[in-house]
Amino acid sequence: MTISRRSLLVSPLVVAPALLADRNDALLYIGAYTSAKNKGITVARFDKSTGAIAEMSTAAETPNPTFLELHSNGKWLYAINEVNNFGGKKEGSVDAYSIDRASGKLTLLNQVSSKGAGPCHVSVDRSGRMVMIANYGSGSVASYKILADGQLSEAVSFFQHEGKGPVAGRQAGPHAHSINASPDNRYAVACDLGTDEIRVYKLDPGKGSMEKHKVANSAPGAGPRHFAWHPKKMFGYAVNELNSTVTVYLYAPDGVLEEIQSVSTLPEGYRNENSPAEVRVHPSGKFLYASNRGEDSIAVFAIDAATGKLAPVDRTLTQGAVPRNFYIEPTGRWMLAANQKTDNIIVFGIDQKTGKLQNTGKGIIVGQPVCLRTLG
Repeated sequence: MTISRRSLLVSPLVVAPALLADRNDALLYIGAYTSAKNKGITVARFDKSTGAIAEMSTAAETPNPTFLELHSNGKWLYAINEVNNFGGKKEGSVDAYSIDRASGKLTLLNQVSSKGAGPCHVSVDRSGRMVMIANYGSGSVASYKILADGQLSEAVSFFQHEGKGPVAGRQAGPHAHSINASPDNRYAVACDLGTDEIRVYKLDPGKGSMEKHKVANSAPGAGPRHFAWHPKKMFGYAVNELNSTVTVYLYAPDGVLEEIQSVSTLPEGYRNENSPAEVRVHPSGKFLYASNRGEDSIAVFAIDAATGKLAPVDRTLTQGAVPRNFYIEPTGRWMLAANQKTDNIIVFGIDQKTGKLQNTGKGIIVGQPVCLRTLG
């Protein structure tokens, strides 16, 4: 089912027309759960010279756009709707938007089924020709071709995961949580929290299709959630939600992931509940960051340039509760942490020598923020 140009769901912005006239300005897009505090995708102005966030407004009204991704051409944005009913079926949806670079306004191009319940992640391949999504609720992944005007085709590929893990209540069945293209764009890795697997799919970007390739197993009860690639080396990093670890993998050209290390995101002796959410590598390739929901912190690691292995450096409290997501602004100077439970986004400066985070005292209040992306 495809819904085209749903203009009634796009709200006007109050952002100045010259929003991006200054080269230090970027558009900040915020995906969130919708509520009385939040009607959909929010846009704001992010000042790359100071870290300040201003002029926040609604870019598009749409239900639970909890994960976003920008196309590399800067013209299109893709968002999932984390719902369980689309077109009368137990499915979520995926939205394609065009971006007004001057104002930040989003115009819906089309909307298609996610082919499963509770979609939670969306990504664009490195050639910009296909979109991939993960459905947490039903434990499946799907892929779509990006058409010439930025719209999405109907699903080209769909794979239902099978299996379970040992953690009662969390691993009774599959729960696909993310999917990301490899550095060479030949494969995509899909983390499945429910089955303790990282499934590798072979990509055909021209067709927008995927096919099964390999499976890498995580430790029983680890619950792999999100995955980050090193920007310069053939290393990958999975953050594991259920046992609060980051696992380091060596990536081979044939799409095989070889585990080489697993480290805790928590201090020794920590005994309270915790569930990591996001993992990201600094653009320099020197540092890795993982968010802890429970300790409500960002764990900082140094990356060994030769081996890809991690060494703990620091942990910084996120000045809020449940840091669902964080984003490293592409210059590498700033980290923006989204605290879902306390409705705030906090800006941290990044020490370029140590990787440590410094609270700038800057941020904004926004309802249940989940995903952050900047453009410009």
